[in-house]
Amino acid sequence: MSEQVLTRKKSRLIRELNTVIAVMARELTVFFKTPSTLVLLFVMPIFMMGLIGGNIMGMADGEGLGTFMLVGMLVNMLFMVTAMGMTSLVDDHETDFNQEILVSPVSRYSLVIGKILGATFGAIVSMIGTLIVGLVMGITLSIGQLLLILALSPLMCFAGGAMSMILIGLIKNKKTANYAVMLLIMPQMFLSGAIIPINESNMVLLVLSRVMPMTYCIDLARAITSVDAAMFNPLINFAAIALITLVCLMIGTFFFARSEKNR
Repeated sequence: MSEQVLTRKKSRLIRELNTVIAVMARELTVFFKTPSTLVLLFVMPIFMMGLIGGNIMGMADGEGLGTFMLVGMLVNMLFMVTAMGMTSLVDDHETDFNQEILVSPVSRYSLVIGKILGATFGAIVSMIGTLIVGLVMGITLSIGQLLLILALSPLMCFAGGAMSMILIGLIKNKKTANYAVMLLIMPQMFLSGAIIPINESNMVLLVLSRVMPMTYCIDLARAITSVDAAMFNPLINFAAIALITLVCLMIGTFFFARSEKNR
């Protein structure tokens, strides 16, 4: 009996993994078939890093701010691009792709995780664009620092993807979903310390920065790359990211599955 149970569990695990891989492969196929998306991922860092960051560096004379901002913007792009990539679930809702997956004997989490992993690829591409803009601005990181951030990128992408899932589960219009995700992400770029330090924040800004997952993602990246003194212990950052990601993933996936079920 125990062998049969073990075999069934193994078979289900393989099925779930196959679902994750299939959904991720589909996202990558769509990504490579839409060159405009690739262009956008390189244009976004020019605006985010070049225009906004460049002006701030100019006002602050740029001293000591370059690498601080580069790490923040790398994490911000990972977070933002993954969150925006999750809006493709709305398109899949309209084409009934989600229905076809959910009626099969697989977990709804496999669909969501596959989507996040697929969006992660685009997010990493955006990192390359950010690094190129940083290079033009005379800001660089060592190979070791870049590898550490790359190692953390799946965690940060999962945080961004899980957070956007709450909106995706409630909104079934692509245009509205895009606006909602941007409204969710853009304030975090300024309040989480991506561009300017938030150590001296107080009152409402302090509370907002502490409930934003991007704050802990950026602080963790700066801590492990030794770019700047972190506000929190890396273990605290990691625990906060994991907790927020898990809660958002559960809530968002619940809303998403319910909306698909009630069609």
